Amino acid sequence: MNGDMMMMMGTPWLDQPVMLHSSREDTCKLTPAQCAYRNSHWRYWYQSDHVYALGTVYFFVAVIGVCLIGFYSQRLAPKSLREKSLWQKLVASIRYLAYRRHNGIASWWNAPSFGVVLLLVIGAVFFLAMTLGPQPYYWPNTRTLSYGSSPPIATRTGFMALACLPFMIILSTKANMIASLTGVSHERLIVFHNWVGWAMFALALVHTFPFIVFHIWKGDMVYQWNTSVVYWTGVVAIIAQAYLQIFSLRFIRDRFYEFFRLTHYVAAIVFVVFFFIHCDFRLSSWDYFIATGVLYTLSFLYSQIRTYFEFGLSRRASFTMISEHTLKVTIPVDTTWRPGQHMFLRFVHLGVHAFTAHPFTICSLPATKGSTGNSKLTFYIHPRGGLTARLANAANQRPGFSVPVLLDGPYGGVRGRPLHTYDHNLIVACGAGAGLSLPFVMESLLQSAWQARTGNKKYINRIQVVIATRDNQLVQWYEEALLEYLEENGIEMVPDNLSISVYQTGRPESESNSTAKDPERSDEKLNGSYKVTSSLPINVFSGRPDITTIVRDATLQPGLSVGIVACGPGDILKTVQEEAAAAQLRVVGSKSGAREVYLHSEVFSW
Repeated sequence: MNGDMMMMMGTPWLDQPVMLHSSREDTCKLTPAQCAYRNSHWRYWYQSDHVYALGTVYFFVAVIGVCLIGFYSQRLAPKSLREKSLWQKLVASIRYLAYRRHNGIASWWNAPSFGVVLLLVIGAVFFLAMTLGPQPYYWPNTRTLSYGSSPPIATRTGFMALACLPFMIILSTKANMIASLTGVSHERLIVFHNWVGWAMFALALVHTFPFIVFHIWKGDMVYQWNTSVVYWTGVVAIIAQAYLQIFSLRFIRDRFYEFFRLTHYVAAIVFVVFFFIHCDFRLSSWDYFIATGVLYTLSFLYSQIRTYFEFGLSRRASFTMISEHTLKVTIPVDTTWRPGQHMFLRFVHLGVHAFTAHPFTICSLPATKGSTGNSKLTFYIHPRGGLTARLANAANQRPGFSVPVLLDGPYGGVRGRPLHTYDHNLIVACGAGAGLSLPFVMESLLQSAWQARTGNKKYINRIQVVIATRDNQLVQWYEEALLEYLEENGIEMVPDNLSISVYQTGRPESESNSTAKDPERSDEKLNGSYKVTSSLPINVFSGRPDITTIVRDATLQPGLSVGIVACGPGDILKTVQEEAAAAQLRVVGSKSGAREVYLHSEVFSW
C-alpha cells in the first residue's frame, strides 16, 4: 500500500482497511509483449484515473478558461478599442451565437442558443472521442489468459463520469466559482448542469453494461451480485441518477415542479452516497468527492453567511394585493442591488414552503444619497399556484399582513455596462415580467436628472418601455411606483426621452380603441376603474404589441448603441432574441443600423 494512504474508520461496505487512495502497485505476470500492450497509455488500469478523470477535468477547466478570457476581455477593454470596427464585429459575432436559436427546433423544444449548442457539441465530441477512440473496448481475454476483469471501455467511462461530478454539482448552486469567473449568472448555468448530468448518466451506462457482458461471458454474474457490494451500490446510484435526469425533462419538471423540488435533493443525496461507496477508494476516486464537497460547502456557506450576517433574521415581508392579478411584496433592507437582479426568499412560518427558497425579480432600486425614502425590496408577483397562491389568498383576507423572511442574493442582472450608458434603451416586459422594467426606468430617470443638474448634455436618446399585460390595473400601480420614486429622489420633471406603452391583452375590444390614449386627457377612464394621469408619458393600447417590428425599428437606428432588456413568456423572448441576433449580423456585415446591440434576457420572473 502507498505511504500517502490515509487510514479511515472501517465500514462493512468498503474494502479493509479503508484508505484515501488505493495502491498503484502492479505486477504483470504476462509475457513482455502482453504486458507492454496492457500497460500502454490509453489502456493501463493503474493510471486510468490520471488519463481519463484528470483529462476530463482539464477539458472543463479549458472551456471555463476560454469563457473567462472572453468575459474579462470585453469588460476590461478600453474605450478606444471598443470603438474600433473590428472589435465591434468580433463582439457582435459572439453575441449572435449567444442570442440566435434554431427556429425549427425552438418551435417544439426550448432549444438553447447557438453558442450553448456549440459548447454542447464540443463536449459531445470530447466524450465520444475519449470513449470510442482508444482500443480495445474489451480485453482479449480467453479462458486461460486474463488481462484484467475491468473492460477498458468501462474503466475510462467510469472515471470520466466521476470527473463530471464536481462540475455537475457546482453548476447547480447559486453562488459558485464558475459564475464568478465567467460572468454567467447561476440561472443561465442550469442548462449546463442538466447537460453535464446527461453526459455523466450516459457515461455511467456505458460503464455499467460492459461489466455485465463480461461477467455473463465469464459465468459468474450471479456470484458477483451476491458477494460484491460494488454491483448493487452501482445499480442504486444509477437508478437515482436516472430519476434525477428523467424528472429534469422540462415537460415533466414543469408539471410536477413542487414534487420535483422536494425529491430532487433526496435523490441527489442517495446518488452521491451510493456512488461514493461504489467507488470504494479505487485509485484517486475519492478526491473527486472531496472536491465536490469543498466546492458545494463554500457555495452553501457563502449564501448562508450573506443571509444571516448581511440581512439577519429580523426581516419581514409585507403583502398587499394591488390588483386581481398582482401581489406586491415589500421588504425593508440595508443593502444594494442592480436593475434586473433577483433574490431568493424563504418564508418561515409557512409550513413546507419554509424549507425551500423561491426566486423573485426585484422591481425597485435602493435608496440613493439624498433620497427621502429608505431602501426596500419590492416585488410584483403574479400568483399562479403553490406558494404564490397561498400568499395571495392570505393577502386578500388580511391586507398588509407580514411574515418573517430570509433573504439570499442578489443574483443575476445586467453584466458589464449599465443599460443607461447605451444611446437607446428598449425594455420589453410581458406577462409576469412587467415589474422588471421598473428599476431600469428608475435608473434611467435618475441618470437623466443627474445629467440635467450637472449640465451634462449627453442625454440618453430614448427610454422606450413596452409592456403587455392582462392586468387592467397595471397602469395604476405602475404609475404610482414611478411617481413615488420621483418624489423620493426630488425629480420634478420627467424627461421627454421616456415613453411607456402598455398593451392590455386582457381588455375586451369593446371597451377600448386600438389607438393610444391621449396622454393629455387625464380624465379618461380605463376599464371603468381608475384614471391615467398626464404625469407620465404612458400610452395605453388594446391588443398585443408587434414585438418584431418594435425591436427591429430600435436596432435599425443608424449609428446608435442599443441596450435591450426582455422578460416574459418563451415566445416573446424568442422573438426578441431573433431580432437581436439579426442586428448582430448587420453589425458584422457593416450594414445600416445600430453600431452595437446588447440584449439581456430575464430567464424567470414572478
